[in-house]
Amino acid sequence: MEIFGFPPQLILGQVLIGLINGSFYALLSLGLAIIFGLLRVINFAHGALYMMGAFAAWMTQAWLGLNFWAALVIAPLAVGLFGLVVERAFLRSIYHLDHLYGLLLTFGIALLIEGMYRYWFGAAGKPFTTPDVFRGIWDLGFVIVPKYRGFVVLASLVTCLAVWLLIERTRLGSYLRAATENPDLVSCFGINVSLLTASAYVLGAALAGLSGVLAAPIYQVTPLMGTNLIIVVFAVVVTGGMGSLSGAIITGYGMGVIEGLTKVFYPAASSVVIFVVMALMLLLRPAGLFGKEA
Repeated sequence: MEIFGFPPQLILGQVLIGLINGSFYALLSLGLAIIFGLLRVINFAHGALYMMGAFAAWMTQAWLGLNFWAALVIAPLAVGLFGLVVERAFLRSIYHLDHLYGLLLTFGIALLIEGMYRYWFGAAGKPFTTPDVFRGIWDLGFVIVPKYRGFVVLASLVTCLAVWLLIERTRLGSYLRAATENPDLVSCFGINVSLLTASAYVLGAALAGLSGVLAAPIYQVTPLMGTNLIIVVFAVVVTGGMGSLSGAIITGYGMGVIEGLTKVFYPAASSVVIFVVMALMLLLRPAGLFGKEA
């Protein structure tokens, strides 16, 4: 039985590909939403942090001889630590300035990081092997799922849900949100606001690093791997609503599925459909799907 003239296996396969891409969109968008929502910084260095996570995973395997699970822990921590240095050294001095200053500063940081990695590692891609436990496929009857790609979708879902619960349903999350709304009042209760703001950027950077680790066995590890992706991720964040965590997650997966289905019904538009959706959203609801009007 065909659907709109296409076999259902083809459509389900593209939905699966869309969910895989959407997993990276959701993780990266969530990190961007945390940084903008809590710090009011448009972090254009997010793509470079994603690339650093992939390279950190490659280094743990190629240089240290460690396995994928070690890379899955070490790389996000390393990128998060780098994010702490960036926040302390550069970003903390511009929180009171217009958003444009943060965008320009992080854009410059991204160019610097990418240039350094191109100088050190060249433009050629680095291989990163899939873990042995995830080689092969799962035959679900209606669709065949490569094991590692299925793991990426599940890992992304669990991580996004855990971070959302941390920010929205815990005392620490309430402190973070309060510190962005009224830092002077929060500091009166003996809470270290500076530490909270640094933690928010570290968390966003670690999510980008985790995305890079998950992407390393699927895509080639190259210094420019985050350059094109970050444009798409910004479109996802704008569509979901700047600073909205639930908007970043839902829109990330949704955009991935829309992109996948577009490859079935109108392949020529698959590379621009996300930007078309963003443009329509800005016309109909400028604050985004889950955003709040200023």
